Amino acid sequence: MQWREIEIFTTKEGLEPLTGCLELLGINGFVINDSEEFKAFTEDKSANWDYIDDSLLGLKNKENSVTCYLPENEQGEQMLKDLGAELAAMKQRDTEGKFGKLEYVEKTVNEEDWANNWKQYFKPFAVGERIVVSPSWEKVNVAPDRRVIYIDPESSFGTGQHDTTKMCLDLLDGRVCEGDKVLDLGCGSGILSVAMAKLGATKLTAVDIDQNSVKIARQNLEKNGIPAESYELYCGNICEDEELRKKIGGGYQQVCANIVADVLIAMSDYFADFLSDDGVLIVSGIIRERAEEVHKVLKSKGLISCGVRISNDWVAGMFTTPRNPNLSDYTEDDEEEG
Repeated sequence: MQWREIEIFTTKEGLEPLTGCLELLGINGFVINDSEEFKAFTEDKSANWDYIDDSLLGLKNKENSVTCYLPENEQGEQMLKDLGAELAAMKQRDTEGKFGKLEYVEKTVNEEDWANNWKQYFKPFAVGERIVVSPSWEKVNVAPDRRVIYIDPESSFGTGQHDTTKMCLDLLDGRVCEGDKVLDLGCGSGILSVAMAKLGATKLTAVDIDQNSVKIARQNLEKNGIPAESYELYCGNICEDEELRKKIGGGYQQVCANIVADVLIAMSDYFADFLSDDGVLIVSGIIRERAEEVHKVLKSKGLISCGVRISNDWVAGMFTTPRNPNLSDYTEDDEEEG
């Protein structure tokens, strides 16, 4: 299959709102090139590395950008049109020019070549006490209490290496119990869905606005041996589709939404309805500067904050409802770095 590689140029200030724009359009696979961050990394003498490929060193002098991948089909064509319109709208709103030129360049990429290029970089790694994430081509020997999640780099991202996903995996590792009913909103590659199933969840629902993400999530659930009768996958936008919300229903012990601040705010009216009385919502994908805003909105919807996790300027939070009989077990806004 052929893919359009779309590289959108912006400034450091524009990276977060631009990725939020992509998420709202249903484009949840993207690569962020932050030249300042990469330059700081290369100049950090205490960093735990001894070699960087020459082809990567040019990134520190490269213009800040976000690269996304769209399928070369009818849906991808429409997404590109929507993206062009949204970039024009962002540029019109940006009267001070903080977000840069907001223009893009396009090229065609073969899916097989794109995926194979990742193999030299993606290696198994552990998260939390029980989870190991590994590509399928690696042989992994783990302790009996470890759960191996096989995820390969695909056009829908989500290999678990980003701080936002790692925080979700770590929080789920300590929470998911045998027999739980769980919901993964914005499932992407399906990594969180697979993790929850491997940790004991027996009833799983996963939702994404992007058709390709739903397809790849299904493939990853199958690859990890998750029984088809234990999960349901939906493509759609819960903010706009009442019938979809009815199909999803409620009574979930764990609800995960690893997206971005703007989408979490847009979804905030519906989280409490999805949760069981003892359920917990895990939200991630929030840049530190937006964390207070997101938390205020979720609290205004009646949710109670019961934990905050921070890693490299990204924030994840846990929330529950006043219905929770275990409410006294939680310390509101308990904050942890790592």
